[in-house]
Amino acid sequence: MAAVPAQLVAALTAAAGETRNPLIPEVYDLVWSLVCFLIVFGFFLWKVLPSVKKLLDERAAKIEGGIAKAEEAQAQAAAALEKYNAQLTEARAEAGRIREQAREDGRKILAEMREHAQADAARITASAQAQIEAERQAAVASLRSEVGSLAIDLASGVVGESLDDKRSRSLVDRFLAELEAAEPAQKSSV
Repeated sequence: MAAVPAQLVAALTAAAGETRNPLIPEVYDLVWSLVCFLIVFGFFLWKVLPSVKKLLDERAAKIEGGIAKAEEAQAQAAAALEKYNAQLTEARAEAGRIREQAREDGRKILAEMREHAQADAARITASAQAQIEAERQAAVASLRSEVGSLAIDLASGVVGESLDDKRSRSLVDRFLAELEAAEPAQKSSV
């Protein structure tokens, strides 16, 4: 193993005798590298860059179209919201008008029902008064005939003679008329 390193040391010393820097490339390496770089750069400019530019333009157009659609959708949504709010306001106003109309109709119906009830009550009262008056008239007529019969029977019993019907009826009617005329005078003095 010691022999190998001696040969390596000899090769290194021979190379060290040259004064050239290993980090600086030779001129022909620089020229060929520049030619290769220009070929690759030209191919990149000719084929790759237009494709990338086209792809980026399409993406930008798609993004701008999406933004335009989003703005349009937002404008439509704002218009729909405004329309909805207007309809809601109109519906609330309509509901208020309907409630007010219903209240007014209720008042009218109530007033009509009161009028109808009052008319029915007045009709029933008038009918009852007419019936009472008719019954009173019937009672007065019945009492007249009975009072007249009783008075004639009483007078016949007191006098001892029987009176004829025509004369006795006129006498009873005249007596009852005098009594009826005397009643209002007594009521007014009380």
